[in-house]
Amino acid sequence: MHTTTQNWPYPRWVAHRGAGKLAPENTLAAFRLGAQHGYRMFECDVKLSADGVPFLLHDDTLERTSTGVGLGGNLAWGALAQLDAGSWHSRGYAGETLPTLDAIAAFCLANGHFLNIEIKPTTGLERSTGEAVAHHASRLWHGQAIPPLLTSFSVKALQGAQAAQPTLPRGLLLDELWDGWLQTALDLGCCAIVCNHRLWTADTVAQAKAAGLRTSSYTVNDAASVQRLTALGTDGIITDRVDLFTPA
Repeated sequence: MHTTTQNWPYPRWVAHRGAGKLAPENTLAAFRLGAQHGYRMFECDVKLSADGVPFLLHDDTLERTSTGVGLGGNLAWGALAQLDAGSWHSRGYAGETLPTLDAIAAFCLANGHFLNIEIKPTTGLERSTGEAVAHHASRLWHGQAIPPLLTSFSVKALQGAQAAQPTLPRGLLLDELWDGWLQTALDLGCCAIVCNHRLWTADTVAQAKAAGLRTSSYTVNDAASVQRLTALGTDGIITDRVDLFTPA
């Protein structure tokens, strides 16, 4: 059973990776900056360390957004915690660390924020990552009225999340509308489709809504696209430009 369109609890505006490109992505500093701009919902990427700790990192590899080298999932959390995840962005963020999902959950829960956890498995660990992230999310948000939304491009990761914690809300991420996308989302018990904003048309929005699914978009950074998506009646906008768009 998936969340119906009647009880969608999430804000329309979502800050991408914390504060998009204005702060080092997927760090607490980025979340704080997004919150300073009035955002109450955040998207982040979560994968597992070698010893099973869920932490925030977009890429399989560490080089782009930290001082680390190689696959993030190959290192134990103790080693990952020592890395600088801020200096690549700008000198003012030097020393910022990779956060755990536990730390991000604490920040969101303390401030009444909502979270979209993109399950971003190290290649080859899709199902086990989906299972583990779902179990951790269930523990961290236990007793809370509104759980995090779990999304992924990986069907296997979502299958793992579905098997592990079937009551947590899920969304299928799409960068293209491959054959069977809508039925797959329904089979996964999803409550939402989150796709490249260019894929939403009057027809695709109507298909998703007829199936009882919510419609969200990434990564929307210009006013014309916001106007188009609003006119189409979509439900969520994930943006890097927390400085440009003020959430209602």
